Amino acid sequence: MYVAKAISSVLNNLSSLKQKLRMLVFGTMILLSGCDLLQLQENSTPVLARVEGEYLFLSDLKGVVPEGLPYSDSAALVKKYVNNWVKNKLMLAQAEKNLTEPQMDFEKQLNDYRSSLVIYRYESLLIDQELDTVVSDEEIQQYYQSHVYDFELKENILRAYYVVMESENELIDSISAVFMLPDTLAIYSLQDFENFVDFITVSTDTNLWMSFVQFQQIIPVESYNHDLFLQNNRYIELEEEGISYMARILDFKIKDDISPLEVERTNIEQIIINKRKTKLIKKVREDIYNKALYNGDFEVY
Repeated sequence: MYVAKAISSVLNNLSSLKQKLRMLVFGTMILLSGCDLLQLQENSTPVLARVEGEYLFLSDLKGVVPEGLPYSDSAALVKKYVNNWVKNKLMLAQAEKNLTEPQMDFEKQLNDYRSSLVIYRYESLLIDQELDTVVSDEEIQQYYQSHVYDFELKENILRAYYVVMESENELIDSISAVFMLPDTLAIYSLQDFENFVDFITVSTDTNLWMSFVQFQQIIPVESYNHDLFLQNNRYIELEEEGISYMARILDFKIKDDISPLEVERTNIEQIIINKRKTKLIKKVREDIYNKALYNGDFEVY
C-alpha cells in the first residue's frame, strides 16, 4: 500500500512538472514575441498556429468551414487551412528577408490596381443602368448576313426527332410505324404518344440543332465517317441490350459549312450587346473628357 502511494505521488509530481515546463515554454514564447503579448491578451480565442510574431486564432477561421459539414471533413478542412496559413507566412517571411526595399515597393502597382477596380465598378454600374439589352430579330438577321463567313461550322450538326424506349414495350411496333409517316404527322403522333407511353427519352423539337457527337450520345450509331453517314441515312432504328432507338434526321450541315442562324442566334445577340457596351463606355469617357476640357479641369504640358 505504501509502495502504491509512493508511485502515485511520483506520477503526480511528474505530471505537475510537465505542466510547469509547458507553461514555461509558452511563457518564453510570449516574452520573445514582445508586443505580441498584447495581441494574445486582446484575443481570447484559442491559438491554432504561430509563425514568428504572427498568430492564427480560432476566430480567424470564421466562415472557413461550411455549416453542416461532417466532423471529419471539418477537421480536415481546418488542418489544411492552418497548414496553408503557416506555409504562406513562412514564404512571406523568407521573401521579406531576401528582397530589398525597392523590390518590395508595390505602392504604384497597388494604386494602379485600385484605380482599375474603381473605374471598372463605375463602368459596370453605368452598364447596368443605361445599357439597352433588347436585341431585335432584325438586328440579329442583319448581323448574321453581314458576317456570314464568321460562322463556319467546326463540326457536323443536325436536326432530328427521336425516341428511346424499352424493346419489350407493347406499343413499339406502333411507334416504329409512326416514323414512316410524313414528318409533320409523325411529330404530332409522337406528341400524342408522349401522354401515355413511358419513353426513356423523346424529342420532337425540330428547331434544335445538335452536333453529331451529341446525337451519338443519344442514339448510339457507329460511324467512322460522319459526313457519309449523314448523307446516306435519314431514318435510324437499332436495338441494344433491350433498348430500342428510333430517329429521323431532318437536316444536317457538314463541317466548314455556314452555321444556321438558329444555332448562332444567342451568340450574335451577345456580340451585339458587347458592342453596345464598348460603345457606351467609349461615349462616357469622351463626354467626361470633353466636359473637363470645357471647364478647364486639366492641362497637358
